[in-house]
Amino acid sequence: MNHIDVVVVGAGISGIGAAYNLKTRCPQKSFTILEGRSNIGGTWDLFKYPGIRSDSDMHTMGFKFKPWRSPKTIADAPSILSYLNETVDENDLRKKIQFNKKVIAATWSSIDALWNLKVEDQTDNSIEETTCNFLYLCGGYYNYDEGYTPEFKNVEAFEGQVIHPQKWPEDLDYTNKEVIVIGSGATAVTIVPSMAEKVKHITMLQRSPTYYFAAPDEDKIGNFIKKLTSDRLGYFLVRWKNILMQRVMLNRLRKHPEKTKEMLINHVREHLGEDYDVDKHFTPRYMPWDQRLCFVPNGDMFQAMNSGKATVVTDTINEFTSKGIKLDSGEELEADIIITATGLNMRLLNGIDIKIDNETLDISQKTQYKTMMFSDVPNLIATFGYTTASWTLGADLISEYACKLINLLDKKDCDYFCPETGDDVVAETDYLDLNSGYIERVKHQLPKQGSRDPWINSQNYLRDITQIRFKSLEDDDLKFKKAG
Repeated sequence: MNHIDVVVVGAGISGIGAAYNLKTRCPQKSFTILEGRSNIGGTWDLFKYPGIRSDSDMHTMGFKFKPWRSPKTIADAPSILSYLNETVDENDLRKKIQFNKKVIAATWSSIDALWNLKVEDQTDNSIEETTCNFLYLCGGYYNYDEGYTPEFKNVEAFEGQVIHPQKWPEDLDYTNKEVIVIGSGATAVTIVPSMAEKVKHITMLQRSPTYYFAAPDEDKIGNFIKKLTSDRLGYFLVRWKNILMQRVMLNRLRKHPEKTKEMLINHVREHLGEDYDVDKHFTPRYMPWDQRLCFVPNGDMFQAMNSGKATVVTDTINEFTSKGIKLDSGEELEADIIITATGLNMRLLNGIDIKIDNETLDISQKTQYKTMMFSDVPNLIATFGYTTASWTLGADLISEYACKLINLLDKKDCDYFCPETGDDVVAETDYLDLNSGYIERVKHQLPKQGSRDPWINSQNYLRDITQIRFKSLEDDDLKFKKAG
């Protein structure tokens, strides 16, 4: 049986960042990345729908150690993939990646202080086994195999194509077609303007409105700063400019939710005009930040609507028909193609069947520790980034901490670490303070937050830097143990 010190699961942004930090901060440790697909990039390689792009600026979504050089701060998927491939090759990480290797089960033994992994080879479905000291999960938070689609009545009657963006056909020809996009979240707001130029007409069908904010896809101030400084210094300065500005803005908006709501709705009205029924189509029933705000680069979606090529309809679906969709209002929308931009299926712990000393791990009965570990779960790091900022900011912090922790174990001559809640920790708070559909569907399966640090998931980068980067790794809640 093969053995390696650290196994990283997933070769997307989080996994590549973890690999870089392991190589530079833990040179004494062997590591590998097990990637279930045939390419790096995760989300940015998987999704192929028109216009796919980041919804975070690349100065904060990019790695701390690898400057983002493009003038566009909101980047498309090919640009992000190019950036990731450059990162992998510049740091000689590709040889560390094993492709088509999907971890399906992991069992921890406290006696041996080892993880035993079952790995399925996706090319021939054979099963391999390996052991490791540390299991580092970087496979994201959603199911790569299938997106979320509600049960629609009579969907089989529709004579056209029904497509979920996660399974986009690369050869799809939508020229001069009537298209309906079900949904109004980040995916829909990307697809609608991207398809608008070629289609006959595209309709965004929403059950309820979403908050939108339009801004340029280039950071003019940031680009000016980078011109005046060196490559790395410019990137550092712009990155921190964006981190601080985003936090200040978020705090201000959260303090005044009613004013924020009014501002966002008026912002849409400025783009669509006073005659547009903004109250019906762009006034959400929830408050800002209960769900993620959708970014509209250069106002492209509003431009598509003003051109007449795109329309928004706010209604509920009664059933599918042979020609399209019948609404509860009685109206029927006709289409050649229907796109179900209805969300993701959240997948916990990368879908791995995990046992601790032969007892199945139920993550809902655990409390999260420093956003990356769980009570009574040894030598496991699970990356989860931010919902109010770029994912990578959290992933970077976690990978730094993980490496420090691995090195500390060697220094203490111990075999494993394990967070343990004290009697004063009350686990009663939801892991994430969001009511997005993909979270609501699995809320009962998520871990809990504790009542004090380090068991709080603050979703605040500046606060987490203090907790993770500058405070001692040793506290009363993190135990260091030897095998046996």
